[in-house]
Parts: sequence; C-alpha cells; structure tokens
Amino acid sequence: MSSNVKTRILFHSRRLNIYLVRYPEGHKIVPHVDMVSEGRLYKFNCVLIKPKAGGQFICEKNVFNLSGRFILFRPDLYQHGVSKIESGSRWLLSFALSRN
Repeated sequence: MSSNVKTRILFHSRRLNIYLVRYPEGHKIVPHVDMVSEGRLYKFNCVLIKPKAGGQFICEKNVFNLSGRFILFRPDLYQHGVSKIESGSRWLLSFALSRN
C-alpha cells in the first residue's frame, strides 16, 4: 500500500524539512508516535486536497487544528494516524521542525 504514496522533498536541512505528499485511495496510516533521537519535533500539516471520503487525521492532542486543513502537533509525543481513504486522494504539504 505505501508503494503508491508519492513523497517529494521540497526542502531539507538539519532542523527543517518540507514535504509534498500524495496518499492514494485505499491508503491509511496506522496510529504511531514518531521517534526522535533528541530534542522536540513539531509538524505543521496543510491538507491541500481532502479525499472525497475517509482520510481523517486523528491525533491524541494537537497544538491546533483548523477545520482539519491546518494542523500543528507534536508527533514525537502524541499518537497520530489517518483513517483509510475511501474515495479520492489526500495531498499534504508537511513542515517538520526539529528543536534541541
């Protein structure tokens, strides 16, 4: 299933990474916590295109979540995932910031 996920790295540095990701119909992300070797990890996700059905982001705790489109959270502390995309695809612009 993950072989159909398309990820493009738009920017990569020691502290900031920016990705454009396309999740296809049928894909889901099981609940998980992102591991970091040190410091804190923040993610700001902008959902550019929502799927027609399914594909809902689920997180134990968000810093903020505006209409399911703009989400800031700590993936290193809180379990998060995405429900199965039933119809359509999900396009995401993701900013990952590492802080020591």
